[in-house]
Parts: sequence; structure tokens; C-alpha cells
Amino acid sequence: MRIDVLALFPEVFEPFLASSIVGRAVEGGIVSVGCVNIRDFAHDKHRSVDDRPFGGGPGMVLMCGPVFEALERVEAQREGEPVRILLTPQGERLTQSVVAELAGQPWLVILCGHYEGFDERIRTGINVREISVGDYVLSGGEPAAVVLIDAVVRLLPGALGDEGSAASDSFAEGMLEYPQYTRPRAFRGMKVPDVLLSGDHGKIASWRQEQAVKRTLERRPDLTDEAGSSRQGKT
Repeated sequence: MRIDVLALFPEVFEPFLASSIVGRAVEGGIVSVGCVNIRDFAHDKHRSVDDRPFGGGPGMVLMCGPVFEALERVEAQREGEPVRILLTPQGERLTQSVVAELAGQPWLVILCGHYEGFDERIRTGINVREISVGDYVLSGGEPAAVVLIDAVVRLLPGALGDEGSAASDSFAEGMLEYPQYTRPRAFRGMKVPDVLLSGDHGKIASWRQEQAVKRTLERRPDLTDEAGSSRQGKT
């Protein structure tokens, strides 16, 4: 997979792309990630990429020109058409199903905003998929891009040491993950459930399923509602 990121602060990604699972995936050739500074496509000595909004109001708005030119430069370097992602609080919610869909694409281009947001013509003039990582506001799109890239890369074949890890993660099957334990068997009066020490894989699987359902109903009942709605929509 190829991922290109257009941002005002590309240096944010340097330690992230060299660390942990993503770093190993980059080193192993599973994914390649390029970061482009939108300011490199400004046309004045101040490298301006934003201006005051027409009609007045607070803050500054990211201008069309540098964003369009940066995108065109990136896309001219490769054949094919990428999935263009605009990170914005107004976009669709990033869920595990969306992550899985994006992980199946060969090429993603991620646009990171800043300031008060994008000139609307960036939304309407480019075929973009608008995505939000949550119902809160960040200073810029760079942290959101880190979240998106991490979620996508860990689903790529070979990115994880154990390919079964991603399948058992929270949200992978519409539920939260079951409780996990490791050594020691007892710690400050807290013991590992006996079933996990039984060696009976059938009972262990049943217990984990029960615990996943219980935890989901207790903490995120909305997930079960969404799963039910999804099933009804397919009938």
C-alpha cells in the first residue's frame, strides 16, 4: 500500500513512521508513506497557505491553490487514482469497518487541515471522502492522520506478528474485546479466571465470547444496536 499525506506540519509524522508496528511495516516494505508540506506550494515570500474568510468571522481558512497544487504534484508521480481522504469533524465517523475498507485500497492520499478549516471549494472541487476520527476538535489534521494510518496499517497482511491479533481486537466483530490476562496467576489478591487455566479451548472460547458480549452491553450498548441495524439492512 502507498499512503501520501498532505499537511502543514509533516515533521509530526517522522517519529510515528519510525516506531512500533507502523515503523516495522514501513521497513518491511508492507506500506510506503510520503509526507508533503503544503507550504511548499505557496507563491509568496511568506509561504502563505491561509487567508481571512470572506464574510468575516474568526480565524483563517486554508486556501485552494496550495492544496490543489500539492495534490496534483503527488498524483502526477504515480499511475492510477487514489482514494482521497479529507480529515474533518464534518465527515463520516471512522469505524473499524471503514478502516477495513480503506486497508483494501492500494493508494490513499490524506489531506490534513488546520486553522478554521478548508475553503469549501477544496471539498467540492476534489473527489474526496470526508472522515472524522471523533466528535471533538483538534488543532489540525495531523493527529487524526496518525490515528487513521495506524488503524489501517495494522490490518495490512504481514504488519502484525500474529495475524489473528487484528481479528480479536475490539470492534473487529462489532464488539469490545474480552478481558486478557498473563503471568502471574495471582497478583495482590486478584486471580486469573480458572477457565483460562483449564486447557479446554472450547470452554475458553465460549468464556471469551460471553465476556465480550457482556462487556459490550455494559460499556457500549450502541454497538449492539448498530450491528442489529446493519443485519436488518442486509435482509
